[in-house]
Amino acid sequence: MQSWEENGNVLKLSLPKEFNFKENINYLSRSSNECLFHIHHDRIYKAIPIGGETPLIQVSSVDENHLHIRFLGESKSTSKIIRDDVARYVREWFDLDRDLKSFYSMAKVDPLLGPAVESFYGLRIIGIPDLFEALCWGILGQQINLSFAYTLKRRFVEKFGRSVLYNGLTYWIFPSPEDIAGLPVEELESLRMTKKKSEYLIGVAQLMVDGKLSKDMLIEIGDYKRAEKMLVKIRGIGPWTANYVLMRCLRYPSAFPIDDVGLQNAIKHRLGREKKPPKDEIMKLAVNWTNWESYATFYLWRFLY
Repeated sequence: MQSWEENGNVLKLSLPKEFNFKENINYLSRSSNECLFHIHHDRIYKAIPIGGETPLIQVSSVDENHLHIRFLGESKSTSKIIRDDVARYVREWFDLDRDLKSFYSMAKVDPLLGPAVESFYGLRIIGIPDLFEALCWGILGQQINLSFAYTLKRRFVEKFGRSVLYNGLTYWIFPSPEDIAGLPVEELESLRMTKKKSEYLIGVAQLMVDGKLSKDMLIEIGDYKRAEKMLVKIRGIGPWTANYVLMRCLRYPSAFPIDDVGLQNAIKHRLGREKKPPKDEIMKLAVNWTNWESYATFYLWRFLY
């Protein structure tokens, strides 16, 4: 059943009760170095490559029950097929079709998660719908701090991506696998990226261009553990990167990047510890999170921003 309606140049998306636009804006605003969208006066502006077009949209919330998607510039003449695809993209981006009632019921009585869901109620896992972008972001973020990861992403996007100009602002589009697959490693190293990361990104791009890896393949597997095994067979993708991608792109609620330093620091912060908890302790703390590990992780991460 379609969960949006069209009113002239605006798509009106219905929202679940457990959604707070302001909380999601706060999360999206965590880095001033983000290059794939702009936020101004609680409105999100983003160019989305879809169906051979690149519509430019504004996403806003005028009441607690709806999101409004407004098409800007030449995007106003976009076909109904593209407009519907954009509506689906935004619903996936904000994970709007997930019922969080059972997550909140569990989390409210969990010692670690209780304060998180109280502080950030209505936050959704902001997704990365494009598999190549999700994999690249996971690889770029390996063993570096978040600030430098954003710097690398900006360099990568501005060198190899394309852009749309509107009202004096540039809206960047993430490079496609075809943009990267044939590049020499030195091209990526010139961005101050390690040789290994450069090789990993080119290798993933080549797999996707050759049809050996796609989002549909991972979705069709239909099983979190099998999808994880498929991803970790790829050079440069370990359990952390695989679970990050399964969480942010494939939307498996059981995805659990348990070795994530941010998760460890968030738990350390919540427990008032001087040292990060070991993996076996995190497993014990997470005993009640079954099938909601991804949301538990995302909410604990939120304490760090």
